[in-house]
Amino acid sequence: MMDKTIVELHEELKSGKVTSDELVQESLKKSHEVQEKCNAFVTILDDAKGTEVTDDLLSGIPFGIKDNYSTKGILSTGSSNTLKDYVPFFTATAIENLTKHGCVPVNKTAMDEFGMGGTGTTGHTGVQKNPWDTSRMCAGSSSGSAAAVAAGVYPFATGSDTGDSIRKPAAFCGIVGYKPTYGMISRYGLFAFASSLDTCGVLTRSVEDAAIVVDAMKGIDPKDMTSWDSSNINLYKDLSKDVKGKKLFYIKEIVDKNNYKNLPKETEEHLDNFMKTIDKVKELGIEVEEVSINQDLLNAIASTYVVISCAEATSNMSNLTGFSFGPRGEGSTYQEQMKDHRTKGFSSLIKRRFVIGSYVLQAVNQDKYFKNAQRARRLIVDAIKEQFKKYDGLILPVGTGPATKLDNHDMVSDDELTVLDEHLQIGNFGGFPSITIPNGFVDGLPVGINITGNCYDDQNVLNIAYALESSMDYKNQIAKEVK
Repeated sequence: MMDKTIVELHEELKSGKVTSDELVQESLKKSHEVQEKCNAFVTILDDAKGTEVTDDLLSGIPFGIKDNYSTKGILSTGSSNTLKDYVPFFTATAIENLTKHGCVPVNKTAMDEFGMGGTGTTGHTGVQKNPWDTSRMCAGSSSGSAAAVAAGVYPFATGSDTGDSIRKPAAFCGIVGYKPTYGMISRYGLFAFASSLDTCGVLTRSVEDAAIVVDAMKGIDPKDMTSWDSSNINLYKDLSKDVKGKKLFYIKEIVDKNNYKNLPKETEEHLDNFMKTIDKVKELGIEVEEVSINQDLLNAIASTYVVISCAEATSNMSNLTGFSFGPRGEGSTYQEQMKDHRTKGFSSLIKRRFVIGSYVLQAVNQDKYFKNAQRARRLIVDAIKEQFKKYDGLILPVGTGPATKLDNHDMVSDDELTVLDEHLQIGNFGGFPSITIPNGFVDGLPVGINITGNCYDDQNVLNIAYALESSMDYKNQIAKEVK
């Protein structure tokens, strides 16, 4: 049953062909199977029970929660040893909003530690493996959620996106990843990484399911001053394939193969695949044009992201001392205890990010690094918003191709491909709505395509993705292991 969409499952529940308890039990069974294969979870809630089935589409349906969402009475670790035993006393607003609709959490999904990483390899419970090919990564940080949805554990799981942490795992796992406009979903109860970039969202196997879930998650929240009133937006109800006359652009410097000297074969096929899909987009009646963006701005994306995200992370995570929560460190003074807790608790990646963050925030370095990064962010966002005056959205391939081999994940990537690999960070810089959908296969492994639009224009972005998805054959696909 878990290979069905939310609407299909709802119809089965309403007709009595299946009960919510049966769906939950099937999801739990699959959770253990996928855990053995992909190591996708921190916690499996074996005592989960079905709920009453109502006219609400989500009622009775199981789902997964990324482990950086606070869940009252349920272990919430952020995949870090610093919170390995942390059980919160409150639930994140986004999760409360979901469960009010009657859906049933069945597990907490593993992730890169505190969302800092794009590999799914830095969490304290180990590496998450791609269900299409377990020798490859899922990307991150929403790696466990992506693996679980792709493997058919349930139709959706929550994610969070600070740089591309929903959208790239979705591409690597052949599913849909939707990051709404910043503030559409309350961040209250989401473990903060970089507050000006963090966005709650969802991983599903169809655009329709993404619309249904975000409709349930969103809403203004007095506990989050950055949330805004989206009550006049009904993503699912207003989904439409009528996109004739819409206009999209892609960035020449990112997709033109002639801009790269030595393209890997997989990347070349990925870019060819993208251009073939542009022809399909045009067949839908959408205009697509090539736009040139200053190369210096594009080259600044990755470094700007590193400086800003590390600076905000250093500040946000200064509360992880081992005193308020987490295992107490050893030492005869509180300084020694704190140092012991943080030294033993954080992975080497997190420590490096904290060092960078502390360095760029030092008074002597702020102008040169942090404030310049903020200026660069503004220039990048302004350049994209200038295009949104003419176009309904930006369409680009996701990453450099299919999922990376796990034994290559810590290799330094080719600088020439950095912009192709990291451009999704633009969506976080501007708070733009952004959705990744499957775009076929390269060497039998899924690749993705992304559509990003202007702030508050989520409906437009989803409608374009919905129409494009309907013209292809990858909706609601379940991972089939590549031999």
